[in-house]
Amino acid sequence: MADADLAAQIKTALADVEIPGGGDLASYGGLSDIIVTPGAIAFAIAVAPGMEAAFGPAREEAHKRAQALAGARKVMVSLTAEKSNAPKFGHGAAQPQGKTRVDGVKRIIAVGSGKGGVGKSTTAVNIALSLTAEGLKVGVLDADLYGPSIPKLLGIEGKPAIRDDGIFTPHDAFGLKVMSIGSMLVPGQAVVWRGPMATSGLRQLLRETDWGGLDCLIIDLPPGTGDIHIALFQQTIVDGVVIVSTPQDLALIDAQKAIDMLRRMSVPVLGLVENMSYFIAPDTGNRYDIFGTGGAEKAAERLEIPFLGPVPLVMSIREGSDAGTPPLVTAPDGAEAKAYRKIARRLVSTLA
Repeated sequence: MADADLAAQIKTALADVEIPGGGDLASYGGLSDIIVTPGAIAFAIAVAPGMEAAFGPAREEAHKRAQALAGARKVMVSLTAEKSNAPKFGHGAAQPQGKTRVDGVKRIIAVGSGKGGVGKSTTAVNIALSLTAEGLKVGVLDADLYGPSIPKLLGIEGKPAIRDDGIFTPHDAFGLKVMSIGSMLVPGQAVVWRGPMATSGLRQLLRETDWGGLDCLIIDLPPGTGDIHIALFQQTIVDGVVIVSTPQDLALIDAQKAIDMLRRMSVPVLGLVENMSYFIAPDTGNRYDIFGTGGAEKAAERLEIPFLGPVPLVMSIREGSDAGTPPLVTAPDGAEAKAYRKIARRLVSTLA
């Protein structure tokens, strides 16, 4: 069945769902578009602040009717309000007030950047693998919903399994437990979600995945500062954030903005990584500082945060990323792998 046809069938089924005040959900103005992917069905119900509890039964009934048509797909129904005091998890339970831990996860380290293209996701994956090499049980959550790249970086194919109770079973890749919306999309498919739906989707990926007992969960954040960052930091205890930048002044300006956001939200900044720090020519061994040198280290000193270390620009990182085989796996003795392991050990020491 075509995605558009399934979406239309679900909307027809929602015509039988009554909403507070009379009428049906299908004709309700607060119903978002119904997004259908090979692995999931998602839509949101926007309500006025204070109406979340009243719409709870309608949300539950909508979830039930959508699931009846979804087959093996995961159904994600978000109940959103601009200033809600009780946002909802995927199955309609009220979220505990204040920040909470994630079940089965001891520590959470997020990896962010002020802008895209600085190697944030690559850094997140290789830090996770380095922590695994230190003997820790590690998972990776791809929170970059609009540009998920973790499946490509780790060579993950196929959608995640879903238990009978609707809980995701994460993929396993190189000893990591991995969850990404990218695994539920067809190649090239965009995630066209407004802020409330995206933040609700993130909550479900984070809270409705069986992480199975992790020492550390690495969360690959979207670049910049936005709704997903705010929602995560307001609702979840994050032990600290690693910021990734290149030595270039333009990237460091944006990195400083990301750090400012973290400080405003009282989220610990674990340090700054200088990615693409330098290039060693494979034929001559000469070093070239393509993006400048030492910019991130100087910025870290100025901002009074730890400098976690430089990572060189080498061909094997690009080749491994494209092939889904990270350098920690293909070249564990290479300069880039050693750089990531050094960063990971510093993080372990900081969080000990």
